[in-house]
Amino acid sequence: MVEPALSQLAKLTAAETHRLDRAIVAISVNPELGTPVPDTLLRDYIDDIDGIRVIYYVTALRQITIVAYVEA
Repeated sequence: MVEPALSQLAKLTAAETHRLDRAIVAISVNPELGTPVPDTLLRDYIDDIDGIRVIYYVTALRQITIVAYVEA
């Protein structure tokens, strides 16, 4: 991970980390969960129950790169 991501993770509470982990696991099981962002290769996954939003990119090898996460 890059430094900005590490510093953001350090600021999350245990509950926020747990909620984010659940969203990341859901995406890893089904990378097509998120809706496509128009005119980009990004996908936008929103979990209204946990209050998490993850914007991510799925590579040609089906690896997932998280571009940003917001709304904890």
